[in-house]
Amino acid sequence: MPSQVSKTSTIRQTFPVLEMSCAACAASVESVIQSQNGVLSAQVNYATATVNVEYQPQVASPEVLKKALQSAGYDLLLVEKNEQGESQLQQIQQNKLKKLQNRTFWAIVLALPVVGLGMFGMDLPYGNYIMWVLSTPIIGGLGKDFFVNAWKQARHRTANMDTLVALSTGVAYLFSVFNTLFPHFWHARGLHAHVYFEAAVVVIAFILLGKLLEERAKSSTSTALKKLIGLQPKTVNQVLDNEQIIEISIEQIKIGDVLLVKPGEKIAVDGVVLQGESFVDESMLTGESMPIHKTADNQVFAGTINQKGSFRFRAEKVGGDTMLAQIIRMVQEAQGSKAPVQKLVDKIAGVFVPIVVAIAVFTLLIWLFVGGENGFNQGLLAMITVLVIACPCALGLATPTAIIVGVGKGAEKGILIKDAESLELSQKIQAVVLDKTGTLTEGKPSVSNIFWLKGEKYLVDILYSLEKQSEHPLAEAIVNHLKNSQLIGIQSFNSTTGKGIQAKIDNEIYWVGNQRLLIENQITPDIVLQAKAQEWHQQAQTVVWFANSYQILAMIGIADALKPHSAKAVNELQKMGIEVYMLTGDNQATAQTIAQKVGISHFVAESLPTDKAEFVQKLQNQGKIVAMVGDGINDSAALAQANVSIAMGKGSDIAIDVAKMTIISADLQKIPQAIRLSKQTVATIRQNLFWAFIYNLIGIPIAAGILYPFNGFLLNPMLAGAAMAMSSVSVVSNSLRLKWQK
Repeated sequence: MPSQVSKTSTIRQTFPVLEMSCAACAASVESVIQSQNGVLSAQVNYATATVNVEYQPQVASPEVLKKALQSAGYDLLLVEKNEQGESQLQQIQQNKLKKLQNRTFWAIVLALPVVGLGMFGMDLPYGNYIMWVLSTPIIGGLGKDFFVNAWKQARHRTANMDTLVALSTGVAYLFSVFNTLFPHFWHARGLHAHVYFEAAVVVIAFILLGKLLEERAKSSTSTALKKLIGLQPKTVNQVLDNEQIIEISIEQIKIGDVLLVKPGEKIAVDGVVLQGESFVDESMLTGESMPIHKTADNQVFAGTINQKGSFRFRAEKVGGDTMLAQIIRMVQEAQGSKAPVQKLVDKIAGVFVPIVVAIAVFTLLIWLFVGGENGFNQGLLAMITVLVIACPCALGLATPTAIIVGVGKGAEKGILIKDAESLELSQKIQAVVLDKTGTLTEGKPSVSNIFWLKGEKYLVDILYSLEKQSEHPLAEAIVNHLKNSQLIGIQSFNSTTGKGIQAKIDNEIYWVGNQRLLIENQITPDIVLQAKAQEWHQQAQTVVWFANSYQILAMIGIADALKPHSAKAVNELQKMGIEVYMLTGDNQATAQTIAQKVGISHFVAESLPTDKAEFVQKLQNQGKIVAMVGDGINDSAALAQANVSIAMGKGSDIAIDVAKMTIISADLQKIPQAIRLSKQTVATIRQNLFWAFIYNLIGIPIAAGILYPFNGFLLNPMLAGAAMAMSSVSVVSNSLRLKWQK
């Protein structure tokens, strides 16, 4: 591989990876691809089962990479970036999930009678043979992937939970088969030929269930990108030079094409308005709730939604250059840039497995040398007992049981937690980045102030009737505020875009709009009203005036109101020693007003989606564990970039899909609760691992026969199985304690 390569001579592509079963597999895939000639970099994202590769096309090719991975036991899916390719990938993922569901179901169905026979039917005629028949499909069929993956790990000189599962269940199964076929071998030596089929199948069934839950959580991560891509319309209306309008697919749009957007349609590509006007909902980009008025020469963006008007615009950015395409790319890159997290238990297993195997072999050798004539028999029994007592039940249960209880407790509190990693990581959060609209605020305009100069009830009804006719986005806020008013018949109605409305009722002219509309009609607010309007502007309120032909009747302040508990939640986070930041697409004055109200000293105004993700990355580069809290599509890239991503439950589906936590009630006070829950859960996991290892630390030497020279005690494998079960019970009981912690 050359040390210096021109960027123009390389290609960066993302490929789906098949046959990965754990985080260690991700590391193996990465190392295999990086070792290929012409590959500059490879990043595997285990969560989405993809690899992002930068390579020199003249040296390496996708086909070569695929062949290299196949030799290592994995596979690369080479699909086209079109609907057919996406459909093929989706079908493979669905088949994998369905296959895992079936395997888990049948493992549990077959394991239940084995456990029943192992506990209560040991003396039944042919009981051992029945257990053997039921266990074989679980070990050899439903659980074969554990043995395949353990072999892969061994080839790469590593070990993980699959290694532990394969080793313990394999030995327990083979030893049980031997004892079923040749019980007299042990009877002749005064020992009982006990079988351990139930221990083997329970471990397989439990871990398959855990993998199914993990696979379901992983499959949800791709739905966010599908929904983002779904924001683009599939077809558009193109205006030809002869004014003929034809329908074309989005792929056919070229820079310079003139496109027509009708009311309610999504805008297909980025461009500039040529003719017509409308209000466009750009909340998916900016996060701000107010639709933007678009006229000639204004920019429009792909994925945004046109409201009630229609207009023509010239395409300026198409395909991968649009703002929406950039957001999609940023979400993919932010998810992919996270190094696969090697689970704590896998790390421990990497050291634990070789030590257990070494102890088991060493036990047999010691018994051969010092055990006398029964040395081999006792040594073999002791070796099996060591492997059985070191079964990963307690170790395997330590993390998932605490996580299950923690996730359940979170759900009770209105905190939905998608994966174990975010729950484990939340306790380390050092900085929380809050989006403004929909997170700190309600996310929609509402009347915050209304000042009547005339108090007659009929004027309220007139204002309600006028705004009920209006198409302006702010009119809805006034209508909602005055919803108990009566409708009055209107004689004439005129709307002036960018200013307001004029109407005639009972031969009297009324206006509702901005100050410019009043001044044009020779109605000027006095100094007191202008001062009040200025004060409302400084409080991030939009001022709407209501007047008749000779005087101002009322002024209405409209704003995106703060949520009731926002300031309290910010204060609570700060008391926990966490830095709080606010990001918003709003202007500096509005941002400063909101920040002051909630007690945030660090804020950034006029933030685009790219700015938000970059800001999160900037904090991460300072070594901070960052949580991002948002509710909009514009927050999705920053949510994907953050260490812990939290979506507000009333936000967009895409934000909720990207985020690893969702606050159902949209109450920010749930965030400090989630952090406290994380601390409790991690403490429980550590306690569980401590007990699992203390048990092994004491149990393994006893199983090896360390007490035999002193009191003649040699642990029976049956007792080892019981001790193993007791260790699991202690771990589960400790996890259940988490339920009752405050």
